[in-house]
Amino acid sequence: MTESPLASLGRRAKAASRVLARASTAQKNAALYAIADGLARNQAQILAANAQDVADAQAAGLSPALVDRLLLNEKRLAGMAADTRAVAALPDPVGQEFDGRVLPNGLRVARRRTPLGVLGVIYEARPNVTVDVASLSLKTGNAAILRGGKETLRSNLALVDVIHAALEEAGLPADAVLYVDNPDRALVTELLRLDKYVDMIIPRGGNALHQLCREQATIPVMTGGIGICHLYVDATADQAKAVEIIHNAKTQRPTVCNALDTVLVHRDVAADFLPKMAARLAPDGVELRADPTAFLILERTLHASTDSSPFTVHGLRLTPAGPDDFDQEWLSLILGVKVVSGLDEAIEHIAQHSTGHSDGILTETYTHAQRFVNEVDSAVVYVNASTRFTDGGQLGLGAEVAVSTQKLHARGPMGLQELTTYKWVVLGDGHVRE
Repeated sequence: MTESPLASLGRRAKAASRVLARASTAQKNAALYAIADGLARNQAQILAANAQDVADAQAAGLSPALVDRLLLNEKRLAGMAADTRAVAALPDPVGQEFDGRVLPNGLRVARRRTPLGVLGVIYEARPNVTVDVASLSLKTGNAAILRGGKETLRSNLALVDVIHAALEEAGLPADAVLYVDNPDRALVTELLRLDKYVDMIIPRGGNALHQLCREQATIPVMTGGIGICHLYVDATADQAKAVEIIHNAKTQRPTVCNALDTVLVHRDVAADFLPKMAARLAPDGVELRADPTAFLILERTLHASTDSSPFTVHGLRLTPAGPDDFDQEWLSLILGVKVVSGLDEAIEHIAQHSTGHSDGILTETYTHAQRFVNEVDSAVVYVNASTRFTDGGQLGLGAEVAVSTQKLHARGPMGLQELTTYKWVVLGDGHVRE
């Protein structure tokens, strides 16, 4: 039977994964540093390829959020190189032993970290994922088959060229990172069923992609990355700090999964806090989708401050929240706002509407913070901090391959340890079981 092109990639990746599994830390780090250097050395070619992708995306009418995701510039490329070097500087988890002990019968047992094998990563308009996945996969001894979106094909191929050159420079197989350059969507389904060669599927994209992977894969799927993120402003919150935290969480990069989607405000401070928050967000052009109580407070405030329409002031737009607005990952400068009676209602709202990604409380009351942390069942829970820190680099992982909202194997940003499994190692001296 003739082998399909994708099956051929799988076979090659599997063979490369066996070589990577026994590669030394020094050899893997050499490849990572070579990737970082190659990004800088080939900056002009990478950015030229990306400019073509961006132009085509704009001509095709892609949303500003998607165009922002696929955009590369000197700063973002430098950040990718820095993240790659940070991964190289981190301890190598492969071979680490833990939970070691000697049993009463004298057997020595421990668990030892090992690579997963071959990762199949399906993603959309984010060329940075190409380098993040390659870096983390190489450090953990995993091979990777990448399938990016057609809108970033030129950018991804330019980045893969850099990665392949770095692998060869370090004496590692170029097949350790393979890219599916055919945009045919049927290949996604084939990849999801390539269980003979692929050990884990990691989707990076919208809800439809995650749903497809869950339904079609015959391989374990690590899903997540869909963020409907909340911050609750408690009655005792430091309002000056809360305003700045919300501004950062919403506007610092609104097109990513850890950007803020909904603010919940305690009713005792809503009349005082909401106008302050609106004033801080207005210069950035944020639209507020407000529940009836919040809308009334803000409408009165805005009407009192201008002779123009009460719905648009100084770049801020105020809109009544629709029935589905609190179930939206906005990925844009839109923010849901709701007034709640207190901590109980805030926790209940998050339980009903959160995707379990990143949620936080802004409070000066220790017991409220502890209850929120204990009862909100999200991958990352914050106290007095922006949700934008749900990021592998920001949490000390160097980079991340994805943010998992599952509860098995890995949860939250998936860094080095999350891309390993373990084997039991048992050392005996002629032991037999009675």
